[in-house]
Amino acid sequence: MATWKTRGLRGSLLEDLINRTNEKYREQGLALIQKVPTPITPMKIDQESRHITLAYFDQKSTVDYIGVVQGIPVCFDAKECALTTFSLQNVHPHQVQFMREFEQQDGIAFFLIYFSRENLFYYLPFRHFLPFWDRAQEGGRKSFRLDELEPDWIIPEEQGIMVPYLDMLSRDLQERD
Repeated sequence: MATWKTRGLRGSLLEDLINRTNEKYREQGLALIQKVPTPITPMKIDQESRHITLAYFDQKSTVDYIGVVQGIPVCFDAKECALTTFSLQNVHPHQVQFMREFEQQDGIAFFLIYFSRENLFYYLPFRHFLPFWDRAQEGGRKSFRLDELEPDWIIPEEQGIMVPYLDMLSRDLQERD
């Protein structure tokens, strides 16, 4: 059997953990968060297996997840990072623009970053992300290091929840008031 050598499956474990978390939050009546599908147009379909073998993206994707938590609109993007340095090439200008506009409409935007080497999940509020983004846009470093991030936003483990980000979201909301 052939081995996939694609970057496209990199975040699938992280996505699965977040999907399970979101399902748990939905069951508990805490949040309703949906994975945003990336619209594609199939070009070739294997007639025997009925699998898409070639496709292109219809449009640029915005964020990975969008929904509502206790009446508060939220959107976030999930990123996995193998090293302790996160490359900003993993974030696209149209995503930043969407998140900026989302927050202008009183929504909460953030990133969930999994630093796999350290085995830690990090909640990065959009407002904390922007200085790194702006630095890169102004010709500065095009990445940020884990040690540049505030350790208070590391998501602590919680029994029964894979990526327990709601406590960090609550803190994010409190800091905005």
